[in-house]
Amino acid sequence: MKKIGIAILFSGLVNVVIGQVKLTCESGNRGIDIGNCWSFGANSYTNSNSLVIAGQYSSRSNQLTNTSPTASWIKSPWIKFVSGNITFKAKFDNGTGTTRGIKLYYIPYSQNGSAYEGTPVLFYDYSFSAPFPVSSVQNFSVPVPTAIIGNSTSYKIRVSFVGSGGNSRIITDEYVFPGTYWSEPAHDCRPRFYSLGNNDDDDDGVCNDDDDYPTNPHSTSTSYYPSQNGYGTLAFEDQWPQKGEYDLNDIVVNYKISTITNANNKVVEVNAKFILRATGAGYHNGFGFQLDGIAPNKIISVSGNSIAPGSIFSFNSNGTEAGQTFANIIVFDDFYNSMEWPGSGIGINTDKNAPFVPYDTLNVKIVFINNGVQAAGGTVSSSSLTADKFNFYIVTNQERGREIHLADKVPTNKANTSLFGTEEDKSSPGNGKYYRTENNLPWAINVLQSFDYPKEKSPINEAYMHFIEWARSSGTLYPNWFSNTSGYRDATKIY
Repeated sequence: MKKIGIAILFSGLVNVVIGQVKLTCESGNRGIDIGNCWSFGANSYTNSNSLVIAGQYSSRSNQLTNTSPTASWIKSPWIKFVSGNITFKAKFDNGTGTTRGIKLYYIPYSQNGSAYEGTPVLFYDYSFSAPFPVSSVQNFSVPVPTAIIGNSTSYKIRVSFVGSGGNSRIITDEYVFPGTYWSEPAHDCRPRFYSLGNNDDDDDGVCNDDDDYPTNPHSTSTSYYPSQNGYGTLAFEDQWPQKGEYDLNDIVVNYKISTITNANNKVVEVNAKFILRATGAGYHNGFGFQLDGIAPNKIISVSGNSIAPGSIFSFNSNGTEAGQTFANIIVFDDFYNSMEWPGSGIGINTDKNAPFVPYDTLNVKIVFINNGVQAAGGTVSSSSLTADKFNFYIVTNQERGREIHLADKVPTNKANTSLFGTEEDKSSPGNGKYYRTENNLPWAINVLQSFDYPKEKSPINEAYMHFIEWARSSGTLYPNWFSNTSGYRDATKIY
């Protein structure tokens, strides 16, 4: 997404500083502050010496004889919040009454709501102890809710005053909100776009210049892994727990993951493009990935994968694999159903004496939110679905329990864990070590670019001179071991 700097001048006494939005009431006139997008319900300004908390003016509510949070309140402009505490001061003009309290709500943007406001969310509820403090001033400091910190959209805060019995009123002053003022006084106090000529055509709270989907209110931004213009490569050896030929060409797949989020940083969908390049295996291997930490019911649907009738895999109605704690997406159940053996040589595209088979491409689409409607299990935040949550693996020779993952990636519920620690595998689940030999060698690699894989029966450590040092050091030594640098590879052993 494009990011732009914005500078706006405000009239009146909105008192905006970097990182803070304040209301001090020192305009002495609510109309001025309303013009700067503050709003008031049954609250006026007072300059009575016996009532003012600070300066020359404070805000004074009507008599607090209503327990409804919409009876008496002060509401902030739109603010892009940062971490910190919302602070303000309060006291009463007399101590009578049965109950008195303050409730804080955050209000999201809604394109169809009154004043563009969505449903308020309560995040702070305070009850005063009787008799209510008259002369003493009470200081409030409330952390900004995590849900509204650092989002691409903005929020309002409503401070509601509630009570029953008696006739006391509450006096408040010196409001400070951590964040950046984000209202447009000249345009109905909407979130800030219009002074730059950058309209929000889809009314999702994100201006067109910052919106990857300016006409779609349900999508805002796309992130890519490993990059927007490039592909990563996954390469597997299928003989685990034995090392086998260790040519790491039994499944070779290029991939690119595109994650679409909405204005609230919730994942709308994931589009995963896989280019099937090669298999040096006699086995009929499947391939998929687990979304670590993401429950299957967070997903509405899965499409675009290649599953044959009578597959060894079983599925939930939404397309995720059945019987799994976390969402598992099976991309294909058998490489040979997607690419056909050319009639000679070993496997497909690993023997230079055999005909080349054109690559096959699968575009897998995972829907989390559909036209604003979320999955039954609720939404997934973008921070919960980072690149490291994509746990790729193969299932060898139609044996569901024989999974092979990248080094130190956890197996799924379906894996046959009795194979750990057998043959040449030295996994130690209690120590977080999976799919490594005694010398730290993996059975699968993830190269964040297109990778020239070894030809059949050429061990990867013979094709790439520094692979062993890289693997044994857990990636500290020779991080570019796969590059076409002098002395790094033997081209005769690369397909």
